[in-house]
Amino acid sequence: MIVNYTESGWEIITQRSHGLLAAQICAHWNKADQGRYWVETIVATAEHDDVYNEFENQDLINAQGGPVNFKMTEFKKEYAFRLIQMAETKGAWIALMVSRHIQFVHGKDPKALTFINDLKKREKIWMKILSVSPSEISSAYRLLEFCDAFSLLICQHAIQPEQRKMDISTGPDRVVYSMWEKSAQVMEVDPWPFEIDKFKLSYESRTITQLSFKDVSEFRKIVFETPAVLQELIIKRG
Repeated sequence: MIVNYTESGWEIITQRSHGLLAAQICAHWNKADQGRYWVETIVATAEHDDVYNEFENQDLINAQGGPVNFKMTEFKKEYAFRLIQMAETKGAWIALMVSRHIQFVHGKDPKALTFINDLKKREKIWMKILSVSPSEISSAYRLLEFCDAFSLLICQHAIQPEQRKMDISTGPDRVVYSMWEKSAQVMEVDPWPFEIDKFKLSYESRTITQLSFKDVSEFRKIVFETPAVLQELIIKRG
């Protein structure tokens, strides 16, 4: 989960809400540049973080009783196995995208080395099923990673003030895209990679006033009972 400390308490954004926001970004990509297995790419973008379920997992609070931000989590084989298993049973392309994401996030973690080596072997099977090349997979994953990075910047309120530009990420065309806040909840992007000149994005957040929790059960109950608030913003051509 994404955790932001605010004046009102902990703002919680679930990994799946962040993933859905990333998929919204992906769905607006320029039609001329959409690759094969386009629907599957959008689905993979939406589900790339689905393994981390705030209503099921146990590692949700730290030793001080506060919620654990996603940056504080480490590689866990059982989580990665569950994620790739869910992806593979949906389709080989989604498995390929999720496999690349696991490698991107945990590639430098020694604890993930054996698992990642196994993924690389299994990728050959999925590629054979789909008759796709490594370059095609890499290009599609760069799009997923771009949308993931864009969504995280939004969800973490990491946009720079005073219209200062900041890089989002490198897109599938290896171009570095930048963004800045034009006005409240209106952001501009340059160069422009999307099909239409302006579109709306949304995601849900929950703000919890209680700052610490006695155990995961208490935290999970409060999160579940806290109404979600819809956050909306506009993305337009810079």
